[in-house]
Amino acid sequence: MKLVTVSEMRAIEQEADASGLTYERMMENAGHSLAGEVLELAYYQNNDDEIQVLGLVGPGNNGGDTLVALAHLAEKGWMVRAYLVRRKPEGDALVRRLQEAEGEVYLAETDDGFHQLTAFLESADVLLDGVLGTGIALPLKDEVGRVLASVQAFLMEMDWPPFVVAVDCPSGVDCDTGAFAPETIPADATVTMAAVKHGLLKLPAFDLVGELRVVGIGSLEALGAWKAIHNQVADGGMAAALLPLRPTDAHKGTFGTALIAAGSINYTGAALLAGQAACRSGAGLVRLAIPAPLHAALAGQFPEATWVLLPHELGVIAASAADVLRKNLERVTALLVGPGFGLEDTTGEFIVNLLAGGSGRKGAARIGFVQGRGEQKDQNNAALPPLVFDADGLRLLARIPDWAEQLPAPAVLTPHPGEMAVLTGLSIDVIQSDRLAVARKYAVEWGHVVVLKGAFTVIAAPDGRTTTIPVATPALARAGTGDVLAGLIVGLRAQGLDAYAAAVAGAWIHAQAGLVAADDLGSLAAVLAGDVLEAVPDVLSTLV
Repeated sequence: MKLVTVSEMRAIEQEADASGLTYERMMENAGHSLAGEVLELAYYQNNDDEIQVLGLVGPGNNGGDTLVALAHLAEKGWMVRAYLVRRKPEGDALVRRLQEAEGEVYLAETDDGFHQLTAFLESADVLLDGVLGTGIALPLKDEVGRVLASVQAFLMEMDWPPFVVAVDCPSGVDCDTGAFAPETIPADATVTMAAVKHGLLKLPAFDLVGELRVVGIGSLEALGAWKAIHNQVADGGMAAALLPLRPTDAHKGTFGTALIAAGSINYTGAALLAGQAACRSGAGLVRLAIPAPLHAALAGQFPEATWVLLPHELGVIAASAADVLRKNLERVTALLVGPGFGLEDTTGEFIVNLLAGGSGRKGAARIGFVQGRGEQKDQNNAALPPLVFDADGLRLLARIPDWAEQLPAPAVLTPHPGEMAVLTGLSIDVIQSDRLAVARKYAVEWGHVVVLKGAFTVIAAPDGRTTTIPVATPALARAGTGDVLAGLIVGLRAQGLDAYAAAVAGAWIHAQAGLVAADDLGSLAAVLAGDVLEAVPDVLSTLV
């Protein structure tokens, strides 16, 4: 699914119209598809033979889409009413078509006190909100605002309100910024046309969108304006298409080996969560490289893993551990560095040595020191497998001058906003104000895949592509869930997915697992990172 701004969508429609896919044809396609989505949604909401639908119809294209959909629903035997808000019925071919299909038409301007409107709402099974579209300016005009506010207030009082479907967007939402008018009617589902609009995946508007569905308006693939959009929204179909095949004659080597350098005496669980997530992702073998004192605590909890015991200083990875890790890279197809590391200097030296190819070799870059002019990048970098850097590993990486150039490209970096602030020098507020643009800018600048975690996680590629995960849930706002995500990504990377595909698929699976865990527990507050991990198989089962 493409992710577009309002101006980008307008340009796409203009080019489509000029190329022969007229506005009238796009509206017909959109309305027909909208009706199909409503029929599917209503099937689960109401099993009565006759379903009543009320459409709030505005003056613009969304109102036209709604009228087309209402006509199709009338032809299916539904009892259909259109309530026109600032739309004149005289000479309107779509209104006439609805009337010919035996749909009823009413005018807001003649409904004093909204008595007709409230009576229709009482009997409606489905409410289509097609009053306003993507081109609104806030605040709303008085007449429109009064209608929407009246509907909103009455729905809140109803014991069994109708199922609300927003057409393209809930009326009153700014589809660029995510702001919304106080009169906006919360939707149970939003059926958006052709592409997801940016504002639908921003707070606070996202809380009003409900289930988000995208329908087509015609063939757009040949249009230059369509091909110019490099921002996408992930869904189950995309994730399923990215996952590797699992042939029946496979063996563990078929699915790669993930090596995870993680943990410290204070953060023991990070290594376990990341390792088990990599295993659950389908990796053939998972090896945990941990400070030696952690082994006794972890080994019994993860019998499927093999272990690399690293030199340590008081329970944190020591600088000399780089040599030990490098000697265990045979057959490793992806390496995760960082979960639960802590921020001790000796662990920072471990990262420097790992990237330089040894422990304290002459010429190796040091934290806080700029590499000499005559020194060349170490050729042993090529010997490192594909890398994923997470958590404290990122904070330690940021201490190394020109760190992005020292990572074999493309690595996958998985910062939350605080870690992104350390890596970039930007404030968290600046990062959060335009997450997509920030993630893209630095993915291109660094030459690595950036997974900017948080509500609506953004995955950005060095070539400028982005994918947004359409999930914002406090179920994932818990310690350890990032370790699960990093483990999923390195496990998929180990199986041969490229860096961007592994990051997108891993982030989508992770987000869905958070939703599944919250649903299983019946509580957003009670979800633990281990619950998210346990939900991963349920998510994967939907992707076969």
